[in-house]
Amino acid sequence: MDRYEKFAAPAGKFILIGFGSVGQGFLPLLLRHFDLPRERILIITGDDTGRAQAEKEQISFKVCPLTPGNYREILNSIVEHGDFLLNLSVNVSSLALIEYCHEREILYLDACIEPWPGGYTNIHISPSERSNYGFREQALALRQKLGGGTTAVLCHGANPGLISHWVKRALLNIAHDIEGITTVPRTQDEWGQLAQKLDIKIMQCAERDTQIARPFKHINEFVNTWSIDGFIGEGQQPAELGWGSHEKYEPADARHHRFGCDAAIYLQRPGMRTQVLGWTPLTGTYQGFLITHSESISIANYFTLKNGNDAHYRPTVYYAYHPTDATMLSINEFSGSNFRLQNNVRLLMHDIEQGTDALGVALMGHARGIYWYGSMLSIEQARDLAPYNNATSLQVAAGILGGTVWAIENPASGIVEPDEMSFERVLQVATPYLGEVTGRYSDWTPLQGRQALFEEDLDTSDPWQFKNFRIS
Repeated sequence: MDRYEKFAAPAGKFILIGFGSVGQGFLPLLLRHFDLPRERILIITGDDTGRAQAEKEQISFKVCPLTPGNYREILNSIVEHGDFLLNLSVNVSSLALIEYCHEREILYLDACIEPWPGGYTNIHISPSERSNYGFREQALALRQKLGGGTTAVLCHGANPGLISHWVKRALLNIAHDIEGITTVPRTQDEWGQLAQKLDIKIMQCAERDTQIARPFKHINEFVNTWSIDGFIGEGQQPAELGWGSHEKYEPADARHHRFGCDAAIYLQRPGMRTQVLGWTPLTGTYQGFLITHSESISIANYFTLKNGNDAHYRPTVYYAYHPTDATMLSINEFSGSNFRLQNNVRLLMHDIEQGTDALGVALMGHARGIYWYGSMLSIEQARDLAPYNNATSLQVAAGILGGTVWAIENPASGIVEPDEMSFERVLQVATPYLGEVTGRYSDWTPLQGRQALFEEDLDTSDPWQFKNFRIS
């Protein structure tokens, strides 16, 4: 595909809410791939971050923080029927914006379900209610309330977003390689049946980021390759995972939700203090954080097969994230001060010297062990593909591009999750910006090299038990 192909001509304005690293990274893709005059693009954000880039590109830029008390009045003066609202903000309720867009027939897409300020850490509500499971159930309740209508795409960046489409691509590759199956499932049940037939027990969103910047992290500084506010927000939420039907050992600190689809559990500890083993082709095994993401719940729910109310098949699904080494140190310092944010923060971008972000899905338990499928994008490739990006932001921006094109092409789909969209179309649009997109088999298991060192409580008869992955 010509990377400057025009995919669509939006009927109205294109409005970006928030303009952090991902918004800045997506802007050149928006300008390249949509037949949209610059005067019909508007940025509304809470501070001056990104103003210089917007001015360079001659894009209208308005600093106006949205709050529960003012967002309708502000948007009423700006948006019209036929516009597209891309929500990349923090501390602005996704559900409030979705309902607003539904009322006015405005297309919508976000990269996560964001609450109003304090929603992630509100001690007056239960961890269950402030989990991503809880936020997703609120979104599904809103979908039931609103019915159909103008398309609103939930949680569509890289992960969540592309990861749901890579799961399907990976399943088809495994099915072809092991079983000689070439038929593409067309329903949710058929996808679940394929995963069950292949004996997929684990769907791990496995990410290892090796990008290195100079100067290195300083004391009392938090550095990251994407939104620091967004990362520390989700890092303080309870660790969450889709809970598989093959699991025999429920963690002692696990809790079930008393409402909703019951496809997931949460742990009585934040994701930034919970670690698991993962694997990518870039570095092999690694130790990452079990950070809550909506894909852990939506993918597990999507692939569940039931007899009545009882799930007879469901994979365990979770995100194992090893950010840059400097970010790992930042997290240790942040956690060590009981989640008091450092006085200084730095978004790593032009100061990155080298490195790659390997982001994909590792499907485990089938006849060939594990199969990782995803993007290995280096900083050099990212800079060559699009300005204002590092490897991490471009992977997210590519997912947003694919989701945006799908929403414009399917404008009356109501509220949808990535798992319900066309994986072929989204990946067709996004893949040219993802560097090396590859699938790799491995015989790795989380048991390798461990039994001889310590008397750990492991299940050596079944390597794919979650207790074998969890290390803290």
